[in-house]
Amino acid sequence: MDNQVSTVIVKGVMPTSNGCAVFLGNDEKTFVIYVDQGIGDAIQRAVSGEQAERPLTHDLMLTMLDGLGAEVERVVISDVDQGTFFARLIISMENELGHKITEIDARPSDSIVLALASGKPIYTARTVLDSVDDMSEILAKILSQDS
Repeated sequence: MDNQVSTVIVKGVMPTSNGCAVFLGNDEKTFVIYVDQGIGDAIQRAVSGEQAERPLTHDLMLTMLDGLGAEVERVVISDVDQGTFFARLIISMENELGHKITEIDARPSDSIVLALASGKPIYTARTVLDSVDDMSEILAKILSQDS
């Protein structure tokens, strides 16, 4: 994986006919990852700081990590292939044996929820940013229509 990464944030979550469009980006570029409705709702809740009535899968995962003395360190959207995005979830753990960092292959949608819920950064590989279409103007139009 290319070591050059850029920080991105969730700029918007919009419903689509078969799920949600998650707009990610920075000052340079905005791109879209399409996710199913349930994950889109979880991302929107994490963005707005809402808690679900009952713990969802992502809450359970964070509680389990915490119980193991581990935490989400960061998320890297590492690759895109024909519209399918790939991510790496970086977990750190501190115990009597020392500090350990583990990198796990994960869906970007799950990774985004975990990063948002734990207040950790989301990065995108430079190669991904260079290859995706810039959706900044489209997002600006959508947001201006909503207000």
